[in-house]
Amino acid sequence: MTTARFMAYVAVMALVTYLIRMLPLVVFKKKITSRFIRSFLFYVPYAVLGAMTLPDILYSTGNTLTAVAGFGVALVLSWKEKPLLVVALSACAAVLVLQLILNALGMA
Repeated sequence: MTTARFMAYVAVMALVTYLIRMLPLVVFKKKITSRFIRSFLFYVPYAVLGAMTLPDILYSTGNTLTAVAGFGVALVLSWKEKPLLVVALSACAAVLVLQLILNALGMA
């Protein structure tokens, strides 16, 4: 790859990134009063975070069964409002225990 081509790629990425960050400031000059749009914008970060992390959760262990078990444990503990460290460590422990059981049974 030549230096000129690399610089062109960097310039395009910078332009796209700048446009994404700048356009809302230009388009929405006054406060948004629509309840629908405000509600929609409130939930966008949670939806994006979920869409980015859920596939990683399901494919992180190499075994879908253990990944789902860890996700289930994390979901239940977070629903019960346990601290983040407790949720993360419990989910990891659930994956580890289930993986050890599956290995002992020859199913993994």
